[in-house]
Amino acid sequence: MRVLMVGDVIGRPGRQAVAAILPRLREELRIDLAVVQGENIAAGFGLTLDTVRELLESGADVITTGNHVWDRKEFMPHLNETELPVIRPMNYPSTAPGRGYVDLGHVVVVNLIGRVFIGEADSPFATIDRFLKTSAAVGRPILVDFHAEATSEKQAMGWYLDGKVAAVVGTHTHVATADPRILPKGTAYVTDLGMVGPIDSVIGMETEDALYRFLNNIPRHLRVAGGRCRFNSVLIELDDATAAPRSIERVDREHSV
Repeated sequence: MRVLMVGDVIGRPGRQAVAAILPRLREELRIDLAVVQGENIAAGFGLTLDTVRELLESGADVITTGNHVWDRKEFMPHLNETELPVIRPMNYPSTAPGRGYVDLGHVVVVNLIGRVFIGEADSPFATIDRFLKTSAAVGRPILVDFHAEATSEKQAMGWYLDGKVAAVVGTHTHVATADPRILPKGTAYVTDLGMVGPIDSVIGMETEDALYRFLNNIPRHLRVAGGRCRFNSVLIELDDATAAPRSIERVDREHSV
């Protein structure tokens, strides 16, 4: 099985880049499953039903999220629709809308969120421990999107889950890291996938808005930047017989608008 895990998609430019690049990659790289980080697809903050459908039509099979999943209140009820392959971090309270994993039969995709510099949530370590003991997880290849700010927390999760899951990929910072590897006990790992969004920006947002905040320490609405986009992702190949990762490698492209 060949799995493409795609970094945080930023607003309309990111969605357009996904529409232009993902279908080609699915054919070129013989992709069986595309997991896309989608918490920033609606003008940079949150999701809407229309933008989710746009990603799915562009070739996404599963959409993961993070701390911005709650930004669009009108979308929250849709998180409970089991036919919609959108998941939210598993370590939010069970009373929150949505679910933390999706079972595709041949593979399980799990979403977790960190706690360092990103907000309050239950322990992602304890949460995944509990999940791994359930019937949904036992004997199944599991792909984990760990949405976290601190690289140390993401690396710690990689080591903690080494040998327990097929892959741990970090998201949230929008900056791709150059450390994809197979850990000693067999788990594919990368600290951050990166983003699908404008290159000439501050993590996808207009530089003017970001600089205003940093220089003045005054809140200001962040607008999604424009121009050419980078498409960051990793390709993970799982052995068909054992479901163990054979390889993980970066797949990065550019899209001019």
